[in-house]
Amino acid sequence: MTLPDLVPRPADASRRAVVRALHPLVRAEATAEAVAAGMEAADLEQAVWLRLLERPAGQGPPRDPARWVRAAVRAAARDARRRARHERAYTAGDAPGDWSGCPERIALGADERRALRAAVGRLPGRCPRLLEAMLSPHDPTYREIAGELGMSQGSLGPMRSRCLGCLRRMLTAEVVAPELRGMER
Repeated sequence: MTLPDLVPRPADASRRAVVRALHPLVRAEATAEAVAAGMEAADLEQAVWLRLLERPAGQGPPRDPARWVRAAVRAAARDARRRARHERAYTAGDAPGDWSGCPERIALGADERRALRAAVGRLPGRCPRLLEAMLSPHDPTYREIAGELGMSQGSLGPMRSRCLGCLRRMLTAEVVAPELRGMER
């Protein structure tokens, strides 16, 4: 079933006559242009019928219907090609829940890293140097960290645990408890 079959019959008899007269031409032009546009002929045909129906009623039928049909089919095909050029395939990385590349997530991540580095800087003793070495972007081994800090490799684990515990307590004290929402009882 095509769009002309589904279109409510217009009150204007001349419009009905135009649709009947143009139907074979619209189908032939749409079939000819569909392959180059990369779309189905029926979809292209439907786009042309919609263009015809969207014309203001007072404007009447096109003066040269055959020329108008060819121009409308080519315009719809051009629009389809333009849309196809700008579309890209949906991949798993584009999932709606994937916010990794959004500006808000990047800004929040930068703020969190800044707050963490500031808190690490306020730690007592050798903790700031140890945690800075562990947070290093080049991901050093325990042996490299121990050599850099001048301490034994075996004492890094216990010291790291103490420093992280201190950091955890410091950050917990800075985090504000969430407020109650709604009415209090």
